[in-house]
Amino acid sequence: MPKIPIPEINFDRLISRGLSRRISKELDLAGVKTSVNMVLELTIVPALILFLVMAFLLYYLSFGFLLSWVISLLVSGLYIAAIYLLMEYLIDKRKTALETMLPDFLQIASANLRSGISLERAMLLAARPEFGFLSEDVKEMNRRVFGGETLENAMQEFAQKYRSYQLQHAVRMILEALRFGGAMADLLAQIAKDMRNQQLIQKEISGQLMLYTIFVAFAGLFAAPTLYGLTNQMIVVTDTVWAGILQSNPSGLPATGLSFFKPSPPKITPAEYTDFSYVAIIVITSFASLIMSAISTGSPVRGLRFLPIFVIVGLLIYFVVGHVVSGLFSTIGAGA
Repeated sequence: MPKIPIPEINFDRLISRGLSRRISKELDLAGVKTSVNMVLELTIVPALILFLVMAFLLYYLSFGFLLSWVISLLVSGLYIAAIYLLMEYLIDKRKTALETMLPDFLQIASANLRSGISLERAMLLAARPEFGFLSEDVKEMNRRVFGGETLENAMQEFAQKYRSYQLQHAVRMILEALRFGGAMADLLAQIAKDMRNQQLIQKEISGQLMLYTIFVAFAGLFAAPTLYGLTNQMIVVTDTVWAGILQSNPSGLPATGLSFFKPSPPKITPAEYTDFSYVAIIVITSFASLIMSAISTGSPVRGLRFLPIFVIVGLLIYFVVGHVVSGLFSTIGAGA
């Protein structure tokens, strides 16, 4: 039986050429060795499946046609946003690793230059295996130089592979020294020294801002879930009290004092407030992890690795507080 050919979809043709180049650039910055078409396939296909499944389930649960589509669209958008944030996290992680290795690499290249060899040869010999992806990119740069490309173009392309201001500044200084002359070995050694000093200053600043980080962690991770847990139990108790009042007085309480002032049951049910609490805690704890990372490291993207932990801990505190307060009220009610 002959096989039916399955048409292959080229997702990169569904977007503009400029957007395709931008995604390719992001993949290079993140160090992800895959094609734009594969990334789009892993983004569009699951997002579409998620949209259709969510829309069907929500409509089946009587959410309404329009509301089901809106919620499904938001969930699919969150999935695409999560893919983008993951890419940004990989870019920042690669940049951080590069800036950690770069002073040692430049120091070794400076020592090699003092032996009298050329700059590209000194950088190639400095590309040791412990430098990982940095060594691979330096070797690729040297292959282009040996293939006939100018050292200036090769180094500029090398600098564009990372979203690192320190690397771009170092490459700019090196190229200016090549054009106008200068002690290249001393220049590389000084750049490496300046980078180490800058990293030490960043660590000192991060230590001084620790108090702000602790405050944000306390407010987002402990205070907010605790307050939502207490408020939720207050609404549960209030709803229970009003249920008893309305059972005894179906017409409600009579107006007291001013004629327009008549006590009435709360408009928010415990179930509605519980759903709101879940969403609020997830949002608050997520932003708390990003703000903490921005304060301590200067990059909010690095807080993505703590985001799941913050969300889980915040929800656990909410459940624990609710359980403790509920048990306390039940004990008081039993004692009464």
